[in-house]
Amino acid sequence: MAVRVRGAVETLPKLMRRLRKDSASSTVSVTQTPVLPSLRRAFSLYDQINLIDNVPDDQLRFQRYTETGFTVNGVNYEGSLLCVGNLVTSWGPRNFSEITPQSLSIFQIIRPIPEILILGCGRNIEPVDPELRRFIRSTGMKLEPLDSRNAASTYNILNEEGRIVAAALLPYGVSS
Repeated sequence: MAVRVRGAVETLPKLMRRLRKDSASSTVSVTQTPVLPSLRRAFSLYDQINLIDNVPDDQLRFQRYTETGFTVNGVNYEGSLLCVGNLVTSWGPRNFSEITPQSLSIFQIIRPIPEILILGCGRNIEPVDPELRRFIRSTGMKLEPLDSRNAASTYNILNEEGRIVAAALLPYGVSS
């Protein structure tokens, strides 16, 4: 095995020199095969991946947040938002203490049930009331409390992956 590896290591520089020499001295014509791109270019996919601009029209994407609201798909929303899948609606709670099982009761009837509820707590992550945790668990969802800035980003990523996800977000300017 070591002999094979050594042989490959010795052959590689010769092969590279030959390829450079051949590509420098030849011009591509119709009958010749085109010169291959460099390895750096061949293994780079960054130019093919654009998560920001390639969002389907029917998919929600948080583009901006402010102290008082959010921009979703180019539309400015003031206040708290509730997003399920690709639907967005205004949501009642204005501060973290107003988030109750009653304010999230829509999740008792929504189908399919989102696998995760991202709870945007405002400027800071807040401890979630055990009663609220039990309610979320009883619906079959997992709960992920985050500050609203990171909650919006997390929602975008999970939604783009095609996962069934929900977000309940207070504006970023809200703090306890």
